[in-house]
Amino acid sequence: MRRSRQEITDRKIIEEILSGSEICRLGFIDGHRAYVLPFNYGYHDNCIYIHCAHEGKKMDLLRKNNEVCFEIEHTVKMVKDSRACGWETTFRSVVGYGIAEIVTDPGLKRSALDVLMRHNGAGDETDLDYPPEKIDLVTILKIRITEVTGKQSRNWPGKD
Repeated sequence: MRRSRQEITDRKIIEEILSGSEICRLGFIDGHRAYVLPFNYGYHDNCIYIHCAHEGKKMDLLRKNNEVCFEIEHTVKMVKDSRACGWETTFRSVVGYGIAEIVTDPGLKRSALDVLMRHNGAGDETDLDYPPEKIDLVTILKIRITEVTGKQSRNWPGKD
């Protein structure tokens, strides 16, 4: 990382970003170029879970190469100034790599959907019973994180 003073090395903070954010941008390899899509997601036990359709470009790309890159940002805020060059962004983010697998077992798909629902705010009172026909309609991707780095803006509150 070029700006090592902005690197987040505390795993607890990286876990907070992974657990507390809403959108994961997932990058796929498309020949000699990248293909990036945003997803809502769930995070648990060093894995990112995404639900998606059975078919489409991302699935075609994953079947060719299941290595992915991801980016998740947390607490992004634009700080305006009276001078154009005085504007700043306050942020925390993670970038990482992983291996994507398609979850096919119905029980594991249910567990992954529970992770997705809880991550996105479903409380204990939420009925997490999924009819079998709904389970069949969705593809679950499980991304096992192999590498992750964190970064925060130099103006992050409490940063020296």
